[in-house]
Amino acid sequence: MYDLMVESARPPAGRIAVTSPYDGRHLDAAATSGPGHVDDALKTAYALFRDRSEWLSIPLRVKILSKAASLIRSKLEELTLLAASEGGKPYVDSKVEVVRAIDGIHLCIETLRGHPGSVIPLGTTKATTGRIAFTQKEPIGVVVAVSAFNHPLNLIVHQVGPAVASGCPVIVKPAEDTPLSCLRFVQILREAGLPDEWCQVVIADDNKTAEQLVTDDRVGFFSFIGSSRVGWMLRSKLAPGTRCSLEHGGAAPAVLAKPFDQTTAAAAIAKGGFYHAGQVCVSVQRVFAPADEAEKFAKELAKLAKKLVVGAPEEKGTDVGPLIRMREVDRVSKWVDEAVDAGAKLLCGGKKVSDSCYAPTVLLNPPDDAKVSTLEIFGPVVCVYAYDSLSAAVAQANSLPIAFQAAVFCKNIDVAQRLCRELDASAVMINDHSAFRDDVMPFAGLRESGLGVGGIPYTMEDMQIDKMVVIKSG
Repeated sequence: MYDLMVESARPPAGRIAVTSPYDGRHLDAAATSGPGHVDDALKTAYALFRDRSEWLSIPLRVKILSKAASLIRSKLEELTLLAASEGGKPYVDSKVEVVRAIDGIHLCIETLRGHPGSVIPLGTTKATTGRIAFTQKEPIGVVVAVSAFNHPLNLIVHQVGPAVASGCPVIVKPAEDTPLSCLRFVQILREAGLPDEWCQVVIADDNKTAEQLVTDDRVGFFSFIGSSRVGWMLRSKLAPGTRCSLEHGGAAPAVLAKPFDQTTAAAAIAKGGFYHAGQVCVSVQRVFAPADEAEKFAKELAKLAKKLVVGAPEEKGTDVGPLIRMREVDRVSKWVDEAVDAGAKLLCGGKKVSDSCYAPTVLLNPPDDAKVSTLEIFGPVVCVYAYDSLSAAVAQANSLPIAFQAAVFCKNIDVAQRLCRELDASAVMINDHSAFRDDVMPFAGLRESGLGVGGIPYTMEDMQIDKMVVIKSG
């Protein structure tokens, strides 16, 4: 049982049980916070920010983060199993997530130590003669971070790590399905020397409490990872002056253009489409292939999908684990059945493996207006569409109100560059799947898929201000 991690003398509002999405077994429990706890947490965090004598020095922040990274490395197996058991991502991929978290913390340190500020070129006009100006970084204020379930440790590192590095008091609200990795990470930060009040965790007792946390006028920066419906709603209710970044979902396209290597493309798309059972905002969902090669490619992809092992996420041999909730399995199953009834060709999968798992599925030519074609599936389903011209493929790829990362498979650099230019995406991967990411990269949803730019260096930029100093001297 995790106790409250809020600076408050009030008793917990209640508790939530955290269970395995795979088999429903009890994992742990955590105390929840109510409106009073939220007010106490914000009061504490805001008082820290307003009192500059309490700010953490840069050397101390570096020391804390360095120690935290070392502690995570020493607990690699524990944190891997924790993330896998609560989030359902298979063991091998969860271990990669923990290693990325370590690297992410080091990236926070590197960004912090290498952020130089700037010199403003005064003295170039008569009016500015005898003056020099420069900028330095300062924390923006209290950070409130609301996170998603699908990367229960690394997403928290991406939101909390930059806040700590930037010198901002931070209050984090993890996903209710996966709070344990967040709670454990904050424990590690405190063990590394971060004073408790600089990072608090709120597990809200209801949506009204969560909204109170986000929309309070003491919040300087709001970081959100989750559904577009919730993200845009919360943005509309932010207090005047609160800055924000939103990261939502997508339905990532991959365009295969002649000449392309079918083996390379199929292997990459199998990974990018079925990784974490498709529960990634940049998972490959829609593949556009030349009409005379689409069915052949789809069958090759289906052959790979059939080989994937679906099972318990803690097992090292598992390729695809459960969906986060059993009702999501029912939703995905319904969407696939509707697409098949409307004319899509089912090449593999299309069925439940259990109440919590869905078989990796490949559909050929589902209707353009089917849910699998127009909405984010967030499940292990990849759709392949035949196209007659590249222009038609690009038009279909760009037809949705959501846009994030995309992929192009082509051996002709001129064609690949054309597609990079024409696709609506913040990032295009050439000869790799759309879910590729390194934490130093910018990561941004376009249109309804988000606002602002993620990635640790970019998040740190958002969580700081540039304070300019102008010196006049004869």
